[in-house]
Amino acid sequence: MSSPHRVVAIDLGKSRCRVAVDGVRHDGIGAPGLAASGGVAAALAAIRPLLERIDGDVALLGVGAAGAWAAPAAAQDLASALAASTGAAVAVASDVVTAHAGALDGGEGVLLIAGTGAAALGIDADGARLVDGWGPELGDFGSGSWLGREAVRAVLRHSAGLTPETVLTAVIEDRIGAASDIPAWLSQPEPLARRLATLAPPVLDAAADGDRIAGEIAAEAVRLLTASAVAASSRTLDVTLHGGLADHRWFHSALVAALQAAGRRSVPAAGDALEGASLLARRTDLPHERFVHRAEL
Repeated sequence: MSSPHRVVAIDLGKSRCRVAVDGVRHDGIGAPGLAASGGVAAALAAIRPLLERIDGDVALLGVGAAGAWAAPAAAQDLASALAASTGAAVAVASDVVTAHAGALDGGEGVLLIAGTGAAALGIDADGARLVDGWGPELGDFGSGSWLGREAVRAVLRHSAGLTPETVLTAVIEDRIGAASDIPAWLSQPEPLARRLATLAPPVLDAAADGDRIAGEIAAEAVRLLTASAVAASSRTLDVTLHGGLADHRWFHSALVAALQAAGRRSVPAAGDALEGASLLARRTDLPHERFVHRAEL
């Protein structure tokens, strides 16, 4: 029997949509983001099939949706549409905001995202500061895609005799081919940022093993990510790391050391984006509230 205060949490990203209710999770397709053309319709198309798997009524519905930060009107439209179709009290926020709320248990601090892309979100009683998250063409500094791009550049430069020998040449040959194959690989239809990010783990492995060029690339990634975290912080010194790069032991240690040297504290994540969405659905007294779009019948 379901609770009369049943909460459903949704994490809607560009690659997949996750739903959690009563300790059970369901996965489905993602959506291009609320800021994209037809973003609300695409979000509903991703969310509704997963909601149909849930038996019983829903009292509260928390949603973290990609693009909500840049498209607040669309976020409000999504909240209203979900409230109308489910009868629940709905809270919609950016997926970065729900990730922050989950990681810091609704408290103040900085969430430093270092995955395919990169961003730092600081939230406290004074306000919010979002640093980077500008996409692979203009930003995502220090991210997995940034690391992969720099590795490919290094191999191209070495092939032209501009830089010293590096084991990254073998890394690229194993995954792409010779330097002459790189332009064709870059033009493939799959999203380039994701493909570049797959190169990040071996780049970091090479840095950990002492390769000079890989080490320089990794050191610059650490510097860029630390700068973003510092710029996003204000009242609090706490920084929580999130994303695939933080799972690399050597890189994690280097980043934590850099944050400490910059006067910041690395704190473990309390929860994930689904837990953050649930928290924002249940509470209105958190510093994240100014970024939450609510609707109910």
